[in-house]
Amino acid sequence: MNLGYTRPVWIDYLCIVAGTCLMGISLQSIYDPTGMVVGGFTGIAILVRQLTLEQVPGGIPLWLTNMVLNIPVFIWGYCVKGAQFIRRTVFATVLLSVWLAVLPQWDIAQGDYTLAAIYGGAINGAGIGLVFIAHATTGGSDMVATLLQHFWRRFSVIQIMMFVDGIIVLCGMVFFGVQMGLYAVLAIFITSEISDALMEGLKYSKAVFIITGDAGEVAQRIMQQMERGVTGIHAQGMFSGAERQMLYCVVSKKEIVELKDIVLGIDRKAFVIVTDAREVLGEGFLEY
Repeated sequence: MNLGYTRPVWIDYLCIVAGTCLMGISLQSIYDPTGMVVGGFTGIAILVRQLTLEQVPGGIPLWLTNMVLNIPVFIWGYCVKGAQFIRRTVFATVLLSVWLAVLPQWDIAQGDYTLAAIYGGAINGAGIGLVFIAHATTGGSDMVATLLQHFWRRFSVIQIMMFVDGIIVLCGMVFFGVQMGLYAVLAIFITSEISDALMEGLKYSKAVFIITGDAGEVAQRIMQQMERGVTGIHAQGMFSGAERQMLYCVVSKKEIVELKDIVLGIDRKAFVIVTDAREVLGEGFLEY
């Protein structure tokens, strides 16, 4: 029995390949040349490479440190969560290490820390978003946080991950300066926003609640003139005790002005609430 929508597995793995490639570019050609430590095991890898430049020609490679740090975490994850939990994560982590090994190092930002934070955060965020869409991670601090939360139930995964990444960023500040750490925080923020936008949808719409005494006429005009569906919700004013229909409608951003004109043209005293709808799936909007 089909319990829901599932996309082909090859699309997930294609997302992992593309996502880890973008992450590799941001790490190899933006963060590493500028010495920007943005948390995670890759942040530790950048730190290790910079600190071993004198002992090892070119420093210890990012891919090697990333792989060595993740191996014990995978073993731990297998013991705690089982093979199903780490299958795609192992693939994504190995692939990220491969990208770090084969991608050439270009100093894309050319020493401009603002550009490094903005473009590094955007490219890394797009990569992480694609990997998350495929129901995988690249190991590192997010996987450590997930495993620690198994024992520390009072803390959320996000809280633990922020704590772990915070320690890594602070270590970066110690070795590369406070200014570099502040740029790293900016990069982390941009990464989070971009990855969230990819997972939650890039096509924003507007959800509208309308409280009016002319609900029938307003609904008819919206449906006929704008060809948008309207849902009537039974509502009661707790102060007045009056019962009426509250209308609910979702429209695109460019249609919101027309909708408000329709409502106010019928009832100047209507109460209209407009909110953002991050993603809308279905007829008239995005297809599944």
